[in-house]
Amino acid sequence: MTLIKSISGIRGTIGGTVGDNLTPVDAVKFASAYGTFLKNSQPENRDSKLKVVIGRDARISGPMIHNLVVNTLVGLGIDVIDLGLSTTPTVEIAVPLEQADGGIILTASHNPKQWNALKLLNAKGEFLSGAEGAMILEIAENEAFDFSDVDSLGEITVNDAYMDIHIDEVLNLPLVDAEAVAKRKFKVVVDGVNSSGGIIIPKLLEQMGVEVVKLYCEPNGHFPHNPEPLKEHLGDICELVVKENADFGIVVDPDVDRLAFISNDGEMFGEEYTLVAVADYVLSKTPGNTVSNMSSSRALRDITIKHNGKYQASAVGEVNVVELMKATNAIIGGEGNGGIIYPESHYGRDSLVGVALFLTHLANLDVTVAELRASYPHYYMSKNKIELTPEIDVDAILIAMTNKYTNEQISTIDGVKIDFPTEWIHLRKSNTEPIIRIYTEAPTQNEADALAVRFIEEINQIVARN
Repeated sequence: MTLIKSISGIRGTIGGTVGDNLTPVDAVKFASAYGTFLKNSQPENRDSKLKVVIGRDARISGPMIHNLVVNTLVGLGIDVIDLGLSTTPTVEIAVPLEQADGGIILTASHNPKQWNALKLLNAKGEFLSGAEGAMILEIAENEAFDFSDVDSLGEITVNDAYMDIHIDEVLNLPLVDAEAVAKRKFKVVVDGVNSSGGIIIPKLLEQMGVEVVKLYCEPNGHFPHNPEPLKEHLGDICELVVKENADFGIVVDPDVDRLAFISNDGEMFGEEYTLVAVADYVLSKTPGNTVSNMSSSRALRDITIKHNGKYQASAVGEVNVVELMKATNAIIGGEGNGGIIYPESHYGRDSLVGVALFLTHLANLDVTVAELRASYPHYYMSKNKIELTPEIDVDAILIAMTNKYTNEQISTIDGVKIDFPTEWIHLRKSNTEPIIRIYTEAPTQNEADALAVRFIEEINQIVARN
């Protein structure tokens, strides 16, 4: 079953049978459900037609899914602003600038090339709430669509300027100093995983006076490695940074909302530390609060406290991070997977914002990227999972863990997170399969791994008793 329907959208592998994969029929069905949801949400006395912004990453299936979705909305009587090849954050900023009623990004983010997806936005250019997503799933299930007659069809307006507009928006942020960056004459290697990041990130860098060495920046959708920006996938850029004697390397995923850096010595800066470094700079100029999700590094908390701010953790998921950021008036936040959310720009993960702020931070310091990384608190993470059989009550296991560690600092907002003095563990059950995901963090890798092993043993003991 490779069609995954969730409150945040629909994603699946291309080809196969309807309802089991992301086929043309499924793409039309869910585009119809989204458009119908928007029509149901509009005032009855509204004079103008609805308007939706559409953009896609460079996946091979992109043009096919793109044409299906665009023309489905047209059939519903909705006008479309077609950005063509774009990025997730670019579509997010385009929606309010176009005064649109919503947006759809056609991307499966960090999933391999056989995947694609429809990511759905509201009129603010932010991801839909869980309740709104559930309504769209219900509309799709019931196929409650009412298409427009021939005189009321939507119209398509092509606008391919938004990547440049996005870059301008980033360069105009008060904390971005392109002049200071240009003076440093940085040399940076960019891995765009042969998607739209290969266009927009080099363009941004060049406008900041940075010398760019391109690696996999041809937007043809043939990903040269697994597109998730993890250490085990990034050997080529790590080698090239050293070979080119570059100041650092930049890696983005296919839709450019996740950002990872390679230090000048060819080592990973650490995806968890992308947000830490950018927050360090932002907080040094504009003190305030921060938010990340529960599975993100404790280092952000430490940096926030250093700058006299308050840190809070949300449930996993960008929608949850944004909701808590708004509630706590956080000035920066995001996720430990390299997602930077900077409200001064917009409430969405944005690699361009992250790159520009990181470069400005580096330009203000007389250190290498490796030295910058060494200056931050040292934490190491271990990510594991324990596979269970379907008849096992996963919730009962999490309750047992909560009861066992009542003397520790515990959160049950999203699974069970137990904060010990120098380390933490986060246990989350999967919504789609009988597994518990186990995230740990500690001052050394050995300690993080050992904590995970200990809890796996404790879970197995609970299962054996029951």
